[in-house]
Amino acid sequence: MQIRKVAAACVLAFACALPAGGVAAAPAALPDFTRLVKNEGRSVVNISTTQTVREQAGLPQGMEGDPFFEFFRRFAPPQPPREYQAASLGSGFIMSPDGYILTNAHVIARADEIKVTLGDKREFKARVVGSDARTDVALLKIDAAGLPAAKLGKADDVEVGEWVLAIGSPFGFENTVTSGIVSAKGRQLPDESYVPFIQTDAAINPGNSGGPLFNLKGEVVGVNSQIYSRSGGFMGISFAIPIDVALDVADQLKKSGRVARGRIGVSVQEVNKDLAASFGLDRPEGALINSVEPAGPAARAGVRAGDIVLAIDGKPIANGADLQRAIGMIRPGSTVKLQLWRNRAPLAVAVRAEELKEADPRLAEREYRAPEETGRIDQGKLGLTLAELNTAQLKQVGVPYALVVQGTGAVAARAGITRGDVIVGVAGEALTGRAQFQRLLAAVKPGDVVALQLWRRGNLLFVPLEVPKGTP
Repeated sequence: MQIRKVAAACVLAFACALPAGGVAAAPAALPDFTRLVKNEGRSVVNISTTQTVREQAGLPQGMEGDPFFEFFRRFAPPQPPREYQAASLGSGFIMSPDGYILTNAHVIARADEIKVTLGDKREFKARVVGSDARTDVALLKIDAAGLPAAKLGKADDVEVGEWVLAIGSPFGFENTVTSGIVSAKGRQLPDESYVPFIQTDAAINPGNSGGPLFNLKGEVVGVNSQIYSRSGGFMGISFAIPIDVALDVADQLKKSGRVARGRIGVSVQEVNKDLAASFGLDRPEGALINSVEPAGPAARAGVRAGDIVLAIDGKPIANGADLQRAIGMIRPGSTVKLQLWRNRAPLAVAVRAEELKEADPRLAEREYRAPEETGRIDQGKLGLTLAELNTAQLKQVGVPYALVVQGTGAVAARAGITRGDVIVGVAGEALTGRAQFQRLLAAVKPGDVVALQLWRRGNLLFVPLEVPKGTP
């Protein structure tokens, strides 16, 4: 009976979907991947690596509950280190007929020997041309010619919802084909700020890493890199490095064996709704600069803390990760135009990028002692009790004038301001003295949102604070 009800409901739903003429539209045909696999699958390779692992021998694991554990721990003679060979598997694809192969950096990390197996079962030893851990891209070379190279597409042309195909060696099963759709673009993952990942629901498992993600034209649009999983297996969320990012890295690795990234010497934070309102933007967009490295490229160009970067060379910046990726793609020594938002108006600034030697500098966390109850200011409009920093404390923070929070009202507390926070700027303007601070606040009306720039345990950030209505 239950099956009949379901069937009747399906018939009814189908009848309701009929057009006025009574003829149903033909359903869209599912894609046929067979030709794509035959033509492009030859460019996919299996990568196996071996590495020597050296570890100190010790007591067997799980012996802690044994009554003889303490005896063996104290009196057993020391054991020499033991070595063993560890093996791992991954995937890759042929970039050019002369033997250049693209894969993930983590696939070949710390490998003593790398073996590449082609689709026709030929095996080659590979050497590492270069590897970049920040983007998880590696370029290999084998001594071969006339190889079937993959067709390369453009990640910018990828549309959410379109069909994609992954070919690789999950769990060592060579030439495994899985399909799905593009679930999202521009995904930012923790500690992966240089890659705007393509998210897909094509089944990706351990061993697929480094393999290609194809569109229906047979073009590689991504390099399969990571999965989101609680079990270690596929759970419907996979991530691929856009091919444009991978090719840029591979080109630099091929030319110099390393990747050179630009830097301009700023740290940024996201622009939320309240911050956007406080700076006069009609919607949250761009990246808010919360600190500028003294004498760095941005500082020399006149960029200030409190500026919001809306675009670089005309390309819109949606958030802080966008800015970091865009700056990282700049070649050191190149000049770019930043479209900024300052004082509720647009502004263009040209900045010449330097090479990123290591992570962009941040103010190091330093021990901080709250000042004594001197220079106390009861700021009723903000619902804060403040005190002026003395000369030694100002030198520690690195500013000419600042106020430390010694007490917060309910509104300020809800905004996330806490005792010990140091106010170094208001609405993008750095503090220089008490009179200036009072002047800046005099322009703020009850109900407005004001952006306070805080120094908090060595880091600078902006916090939006709504001025309570009914305050003088």
